[in-house]
Amino acid sequence: MNISINDSLFTVNEQFKIGLIHYSKIIVEESPQMIKGRTQLYQENLFLELQEKPVTERTGIREWRQLWKSYGADPNRYRHSAESLMRRIAKQQYLTPFHTAVDLNNFFSLQFEIPVGIYDLDGIQGNVEIQVGNASTGYEGINGRYNTLENIIYLKDTFGPFGSPYVDSKRTAVTEVTTNALQILYLRPSISEQEAQKLLNSAGKMFTQVSGGEFEAHVLSTENKKIHF
Repeated sequence: MNISINDSLFTVNEQFKIGLIHYSKIIVEESPQMIKGRTQLYQENLFLELQEKPVTERTGIREWRQLWKSYGADPNRYRHSAESLMRRIAKQQYLTPFHTAVDLNNFFSLQFEIPVGIYDLDGIQGNVEIQVGNASTGYEGINGRYNTLENIIYLKDTFGPFGSPYVDSKRTAVTEVTTNALQILYLRPSISEQEAQKLLNSAGKMFTQVSGGEFEAHVLSTENKKIHF
């Protein structure tokens, strides 16, 4: 499988970066109490912070709103997933545990202040390309409705679109039978590649400590637009 970024994204922002983590031989199940407790405590502390500093003033959230707008999407109408999660926390609508993959994915998104998606690799066919959507781009999302991705960054395989920093599709959702997964971290453009690699390795280690298996992590950027695994 090749995973690549379409050149059009670098035309708008030459610092655009994507983090990829490929997980193999993982076990997806109910999160252990340690993860549930840590996530709950993190959300409670974040809620207190957000009373002093609004969501849109958080460094990562603000940078991704600016990036969102630069590609033509309205960040007030179509909020990226990290901002949506954080706004829930600000209202004390804490996230309820789902399973290890989703719970850790949400934790990373809140911690790093960036959109993060995780996909069942066995549900992805052919090569993956990261593009910007048009009026006809969309899919049935995990939010239970059809989502149009015009001017929104998205992932596509042979079958079509399957993920984005906005909302992911049902087709490639991770379940408790998933053993191979692809995690996409929509990195802040301002982060260096060295910092990005450290971030990915930290996330991968934590994920495999909880879910077992192995991981490999890569950064896609203007210097490295395509990887194969």
